[in-house]
Amino acid sequence: MIKLRKILLCNYIYYIFLGLILIISIFRINYKYTSIYSNKLKEVTGIIKELSIDNDKVKITLNSKENIIGLFYYKNNSDKKYIEKSLTLGDKVLLKGELTRTNDTKTKGIFNYRKYLERRKIYYQVNIDKIYILSKNNNILYYLKNNIIKRCNNPYLKTFILGDTSDINDTILTNYRDIGISHLFAISGMHITLLSSILLSILKKLNVNEIKRYILVSIFLILYLFITGISPSVLRAVLFFIFFSINKVYYFYIKSTNIYYIVLGLSLLVNPFYIYEVSFLYSFIISYSLIVLQDFINSNNNYFSKLFKTSIISFIVSIPITLYNFNSINLLSIIYNLFYVPLISIIVFPLSIISFIFPKFLFILNIFISILESTTSILNKINLFKFIFKSIPIGIYFIYYILIMLFFKGIINNKKKLTILFIISLLTHYLMPYFDESDYLVMFDIGQGDSILIHTNNKNVLIDTGGIKSYNSKNKYYVTKNVTIPLLKKKGIKKIDYLILTHGDFDHLGDTNYLIDNFNVGKILINSNRINNLEESIIKKFPNIEIARKNYYFEIGDAQFLELNKNLEDENDSSLVFLVYINKKKILLTGDASIKSEEEIMKDYDIGNIDILKVGHHGSRTSSSKKLIKSINPKYAIISVGKNNRYGHPNKEVLSILSSSKIYRTDESGSIMFKIKKNKLEVEKFSP
Repeated sequence: MIKLRKILLCNYIYYIFLGLILIISIFRINYKYTSIYSNKLKEVTGIIKELSIDNDKVKITLNSKENIIGLFYYKNNSDKKYIEKSLTLGDKVLLKGELTRTNDTKTKGIFNYRKYLERRKIYYQVNIDKIYILSKNNNILYYLKNNIIKRCNNPYLKTFILGDTSDINDTILTNYRDIGISHLFAISGMHITLLSSILLSILKKLNVNEIKRYILVSIFLILYLFITGISPSVLRAVLFFIFFSINKVYYFYIKSTNIYYIVLGLSLLVNPFYIYEVSFLYSFIISYSLIVLQDFINSNNNYFSKLFKTSIISFIVSIPITLYNFNSINLLSIIYNLFYVPLISIIVFPLSIISFIFPKFLFILNIFISILESTTSILNKINLFKFIFKSIPIGIYFIYYILIMLFFKGIINNKKKLTILFIISLLTHYLMPYFDESDYLVMFDIGQGDSILIHTNNKNVLIDTGGIKSYNSKNKYYVTKNVTIPLLKKKGIKKIDYLILTHGDFDHLGDTNYLIDNFNVGKILINSNRINNLEESIIKKFPNIEIARKNYYFEIGDAQFLELNKNLEDENDSSLVFLVYINKKKILLTGDASIKSEEEIMKDYDIGNIDILKVGHHGSRTSSSKKLIKSINPKYAIISVGKNNRYGHPNKEVLSILSSSKIYRTDESGSIMFKIKKNKLEVEKFSP
C-alpha cells in the first residue's frame, strides 16, 4: 500500500495518462465510421432507449445493430393515445418505413443536426409508417426509469431527477440561458454532492461503516448515471465522487488536479465526442478552475464571499466557451448567480427530491418555480449588460485562456498589469464590428420562406424574418432563434436598424414577434395592404410601425432603398418591392410579388440591368415573367426555398427563364453571401 501511495503521488503518471487518452480520442474522432444501414432498408428492429412524445409526433431512439432515430407523425388523436399508452422504454419494437439520412446544415455557424447525431453514432432516420411491439421491457434499469418518468409529472421533477429539460417551455429555457443560470438545471456536481451527502448521512446514522457507506453510495450513483443517460456533467460528477471517496478512505493523498485528469481521461474514453458538447466544456473548465483557485476562494470564510468569488471565476473562465458557441455574454449573470444558486441548490432541488418521494409537497415546489420563472422572465428583459461579440478564429479563444490565467494571477498577486491584458483583449473583441465598413448581402437558409440581410457600413437592414408553422404549442420552432439570430451574432451585429416585412404571409413575417423579443430592432416597415392578424400582433408589440407606400425612400450606410410597388388588393401582389443601390450595384428585392405586380412596376419605372435579383415567390411560376427578366437582365438570381418543399418551388419554367443568370438556391447552397465592393461582386457561401 505504501509503494502504491508513492506511485500515485507522482504527477507525471497523470500527465502521461491524459496525454495518451487525448491521442486516442483524436484518432477515434477522426475515424470515418460507415453505417451498416442503407436507404434500401424498409424496417428496423431494436430496443427503445429514448422516447419523446409531442403534440404531433413521437420520436424514438432505437438501440439496434447501431442506434437509429424513428419519427412517427400522428394521423389522428387515437394514434397519439395508443402511443402514449403502449410504448415504454426498453420495449422491443419493429419500425416499418423509409430510411433517410438526416438533413445536413450547409450554413456554417449554426447547429448541425446531422453532425450532432453522428457524434452519437446515429446515421439514419426512419420515417415510420407502422410500429409493431414485439415484446415488452424486461430490463430492470428501463423499468426503474419508466417508473421514475411516470412519477415525474412535473417538468421540474423531470429536470432535477432525470436531467431532462424537454418538458420546460422553450421560452423559459431561453430566459435561463440568456441570464446565465442554465447550468443550474443540468444535473452536475452541486446536485450529486447534495444527493451523496444525504445518502452518506443516512447510512452513517444506520451505523454502516465508512468504506461500505462510500461503496453503497457509489453503486447508487452509477445506477443513477445510467438512468439519466450518461450525460457529460453527471458522468463527471459521479466519477469525481468515486475517486475522491477512494482517495479519502485509503489516504492516497492524490492531488485534486490529478483526480481531475483521471476523470477527464475516463470521460473521453467513454465518448471522445463529448468534447463537442457545451455542457462537457463548461463542466470541466469551471470545475478545474475552482479546484486550482480553491485557496483564493477559501481565503475568506464568509459564505457569500465564497459564493461571489465562485460566481466570478465560473463566469470569467466560461467566457471563451460562451463566446465561441453563443457570441454573447450577460455581465449581470455574476449577480444573478448569487441569488439563484442558493435558491436552486438549497430550496428548489431539495424540494424536488422531497416532492418526488412525497407528491403532496409538490404545491410548495410550484410556488418557488413560479418565483423562479417570473423573476427570470423580468430579468431577461434587461438588455443593458448583454454584449454581442463577433466570431473570431478558434485559436484566439485558446489565447483567451492564457490571458485568463494571467488575469487571476494578477488578482491574487495584486499585479494590475496582468489583469488589464484580458480586459483590453475583451474590449477590442467587442468593438471589432464598429470598424467594419464593408457592404454585403446575405440570403439566410431558413427553409421555405424569406430572410435577407443587407449590411452596409455597420448598419443593417433585414428583409423578412421567415417563419415555420409549428403544431407543438409548448416548444415552437423559430427560424430566427435557430438560424437568423445566431448568424447575426456571429457577424457581431448588435442591432437591426430597419426590418422590412414585405407582406403578411407567415413564411415572411411569422417570426417577427420572436425577433422583436430577442433582438434589438430599430424600425419596422410593412406594406399598405389590409392589416391581417399576424401584422396586428406585431403592431401591438411594436406600435411605431411605418407603412411603406410606393416611392418610399430611405438611405442607410452606403445604400439607398426605393419602394416600387403599390397596393393591388391581393397580399402577395402588394408585396413591398425595393430597389437597392449599393456601391454602384443594383439589387431588386421582390418578396412574393406576382407577374401582375411586375407589370405595374415596369409601367412606372425603367429599372435597367440588375446585379442581384431576389426571385419572386421562391421561384413560383406566378412571378418572374419573361418580360421582367428580359427587362432587368439580372446577373445573379437568388432563390430562397426549402428542400423538397411541397409546392415544387422553384418552378422549372422560371429556372429556364433565368437561364442567362447565375442562379443560387438556399436548398442547394445554404446561406448565400455577396460581398459588395466598388465595381465588384464576390459570391461565397456564408461563413461567419
